[in-house]
This record gives sequence, C-alpha cells and structure tokens, in this order.
Amino acid sequence: MNNVTRISLIGLGEVGTILATDLKNQNPALDIVAFDKQSDSAVIRQRARDAGVNFALSVEDAVKNSQIMFSAVTAAEALKVAEAVAPHLAPGQFFLDLNSVSPNTKREAMALIEQAGGHYIDVAVMAPYPPARLKTPLLLGGTHVYAISEWLNENGFNSKVHSTAVGEASAIKMCRSVMIKGLEALTAECLSAARQYGVENEVLASLHASFPSLGWDSQLPHYLISRIAEHGKRRAEEMREVVKTLADVGVAPNMSSGTVLAQQGLVDALAAKGIRYSDLEPFEWQRTVDILHRGDANRS
Repeated sequence: MNNVTRISLIGLGEVGTILATDLKNQNPALDIVAFDKQSDSAVIRQRARDAGVNFALSVEDAVKNSQIMFSAVTAAEALKVAEAVAPHLAPGQFFLDLNSVSPNTKREAMALIEQAGGHYIDVAVMAPYPPARLKTPLLLGGTHVYAISEWLNENGFNSKVHSTAVGEASAIKMCRSVMIKGLEALTAECLSAARQYGVENEVLASLHASFPSLGWDSQLPHYLISRIAEHGKRRAEEMREVVKTLADVGVAPNMSSGTVLAQQGLVDALAAKGIRYSDLEPFEWQRTVDILHRGDANRS
C-alpha cells in the first residue's frame, strides 16, 4: 500500500483525536479529514483544528477519495457508522472498525462494507490509547488484513494480524472486557461499601496481602475507579456488547450485566449531582465516594 494519500477519521473522541494528531505530526503531507456527528460542536471543530486536520461536514465528504477510514466511535454508534459509510464507498477502500462491539456486530458491519466493495478490517484495541497512543496494541482480522497491517506498522502503529476471519479479534477484546471492566465495577462497589463502614484501610490491606503485585496499597484503586468516573458511559455501552457476545454463544452474562449497571450507575450518579470528571481531578477514589454517598468532598 504505497498510494495512501488521504485518510478519514470517523469520530473525534479520545481515540479519533489521538489518531488525527499523531498521524498528522508523523506525516504532515498526509491529507487527513475528520467527521463527527456533532458537526456543529465548537469543541469538536476545535479538536480538528488543534490536530491540524480538515473537518468534513458529512460522511460522504469524509469518505470521498480516502484510501483508509478509521471508525472510532462509541459502541452504540459503531453499526450506524458502517451503515452511513457504505453508500459512499468506492471499491477497494479500507474500513478499519476500531469499535468495541461483539463479533456478530462486527460481522454485520462487514457485510455492509464489503457489499459496497470496501475492505472491512476488524480491529480490537487491546489497551487504553493513552499513554501509548499510536503504539497501543491492535489485533486485526479480515480478508485483506496483511496489507493493512503492514501499512499500519510502517506508519507508527503496533498492529498484529490475528486472523483472516472477522470477529475473532473482537471476541478476544470482549472476553477480556468481562474481566477488566468487571474488576473496575467490583472495586468501586467493594470500596464504596468499605468506606461507609470505615474499614477501607483494612480491606485494602487484605487485598494487598492476597495480591501483593497489583498495587492495592497504592494507585490501583484510584486508577480503576477513575476509569469509570471518566469513561463509564462509553464503558457501559461496550459492556452491553459484551453481554451480547456472551449470549450469542450461550454463556449467561450474569456478571457482565451487573457491570453494565455499575459502570452506568456511577456516571449517572455523578451527573445527577452536576459533577464532571474534571471536577474530580486530581482523582482520589475516597473523595469521589464521599461526594456520591455523603455529598461531602472534604472527609478525611
């Protein structure tokens, strides 16, 4: 793939903005255009300007003449993006679906893209984009996966081909999320209760004694709960796709269904109090729990 001159980014959230910024910095001559459904948002337009990329006013304008498209939206919007892009595709354009959705949702998106002549690539993002940014590990799947993996790695990415089939890479990501997002939810629930009983130090000491390498006595609790406070809405959407992933193969999604409620519930509770994540920085899990349960941010 030596003829890539134009790239489209669908979605200017955290991931899309990082991709736009880093790709433009790495290759200033590359024509990069971004589209976000919030096209009238001053914040979104400013992100495009800060990244040094053009902003398209429609999906059609974003897709036109682009050799590669990255879809980086929320799980609830992933299939809608494929539906919106498909009518405007030209044969041979690559559509990289970075969204955290179930294997069957990826296969539905693949059908839309490939029926229009595009090349669909299943991309599983295997770690948070900050701090590694372009070096965040990606697992890829799809018929034309080797060509795009070579291009990605030549342009600063950290991609690995998992399969020529769509859905397997995403199955890895979804199954991993059962554990990762579940651990976040369990930590928030465990320590919220422990804080109310005044025994959080003892609980954390016991967890550290059982799992001394994880950091229960240091930053791990702050990190795990901060991920919900900052990204809980998006993570709840992902976990709904995890529930679907499990149900599709006959596994009862009991714990994952609870994780949906826990992730969404924490951000809803903060929103009900008018609290934004930026109001909680620098983040301390104890302060956040106190705000939610006592309305008191100053408890020691």
